[in-house]
Amino acid sequence: MFWADELAASLEGPQVVNDSKTPSGTVHVGSLRGVVLHDAIARAIAERGLPVEFRYGVDDLDPMDAQALLTPDAVDRYMGVPLSVVPAPEGSPAESYARHFVGELFMGTFAGLGIHPTIYWMSDLYRDGTMDRFIRAALDEAQLVREIYLRVSRVEKAPGWLPVSVICEACGKIGTTLASDWDGETVAYACLPEYVTWARGCGHSGRVVPAAGRAKLPFNVDWAAKWTLFGVTVEGCGKDLATRGGSRDRTDAISRELFRREPPLNVPYEFLNIGGRKMSTSKGRGAAAHQMAELIPAELLRFLFLRHQPRRAIEFDPEGDTIPGLFDEFDRIAAAVAGRPVSGQLPADPERIFRASLLDPAADAAVEAGRFRPPFRHLALLVQVPGVDVAARMAAEKGAPLDAAEQAILEERTRIARLWLETLAPDRYRIAVREDLPEEVAALTEAQRIVLRDLGTIAADEQPTTGDTWQDCIFRAAQARGVSSGDAFAAVYAAFLGRANGPRAGWLLASLDPAWVGGRLAAAAEVTA
Repeated sequence: MFWADELAASLEGPQVVNDSKTPSGTVHVGSLRGVVLHDAIARAIAERGLPVEFRYGVDDLDPMDAQALLTPDAVDRYMGVPLSVVPAPEGSPAESYARHFVGELFMGTFAGLGIHPTIYWMSDLYRDGTMDRFIRAALDEAQLVREIYLRVSRVEKAPGWLPVSVICEACGKIGTTLASDWDGETVAYACLPEYVTWARGCGHSGRVVPAAGRAKLPFNVDWAAKWTLFGVTVEGCGKDLATRGGSRDRTDAISRELFRREPPLNVPYEFLNIGGRKMSTSKGRGAAAHQMAELIPAELLRFLFLRHQPRRAIEFDPEGDTIPGLFDEFDRIAAAVAGRPVSGQLPADPERIFRASLLDPAADAAVEAGRFRPPFRHLALLVQVPGVDVAARMAAEKGAPLDAAEQAILEERTRIARLWLETLAPDRYRIAVREDLPEEVAALTEAQRIVLRDLGTIAADEQPTTGDTWQDCIFRAAQARGVSSGDAFAAVYAAFLGRANGPRAGWLLASLDPAWVGGRLAAAAEVTA
């Protein structure tokens, strides 16, 4: 059973699914994993016939605590200031840093992914007084909160520590203040120069009523308060928060003991990594979500996160083979769902994974799976070959005219192939087929030239038209002569590109005129050292 269906089967009654983000900079594509997973859960719950609401929040009253996207002159001014009042980058129409990076860019990708949550901003909820009752409850039970931190996570707070951060009336910072002495109406606070290492307080002190947006709860208390406020029943989190004794355990205990509410069902999930390292918004490491949404079709972005169990880490290198490999795997799953034979082991319930990847949850998966999809690597080669009518070539490969949906798929993939080649594609995918026979073929061995001759004979007899069939021809020609596949492919690259490597040789040959390919193979086979 698909993991989201299994989870939904365990639930009863109305459900509220929640996810949230702190907007510390350009949001990387890995942050979409939580959004897509929670959307898949909400869809699975709806398919089970239960009322469900999906909420997505922005923790924009949190302090700016990362410098990756601030200019040096802005660091002293805005480090420690609530993200909701840090100005947006110059030229942005957004009213704040948070509204630019999350509202304009990150959440701007949601609708294109078929995701339509109810959006809320924590700065609004604090400012309008919605969170006041939770602040009062936490301050009244400050000793209990301190005891939970110590018991669950062995984090010891000072005896007078209060679970609230005040916005300094003098400098506007929230990350540098320490509150004390709750008298039932006001708290004392000090904006301390050395309170944190990443921001400097101004030294001001005073008393304020911690309400109406003048203060906020610390992360764990704030998280538990949101569960109570919205009646959240399902909310997953990244594995860094879900470690034993960690942030999620602390928040669960606060929910139960302070707010007297059972915490929502947790769905821990792994990260999207680059080179084995977690993507990080605050450290400026990772591919931007809004840029990847332009480069990867929406259903493939959903597929990226849904084809594996949530607890499996995903390696994502936008400058390597991840993007063409993602197209290949999506097309393979689509072929399997359509009933066409595919190679390799399939994941459990491929039809359900494919259906969950579609933008429209009501779409007919069988119809969508049966559509002709041009292989991305082949398309990336075709767009580099002068004079090729890509649409006509794809219709010939399908064996019938493309329908309107297939034409749209072709146009999108053609656009993406060109953009990928211009920006992120490894050099081996960029080709320049030599008009004249490259002089590099003179360095080929006699065995390699024989393989090229045999390949020409096989091609004349079998007339391969696809990358897969050409690839098979190359393998068979090499095997028949006892030549390694590596040497056979090197001979093909030398004959057509004048170099020792390149994209998949079968797709390279499939992108070229068959008669011209036959002539080039024959000419290369006749060259002597």
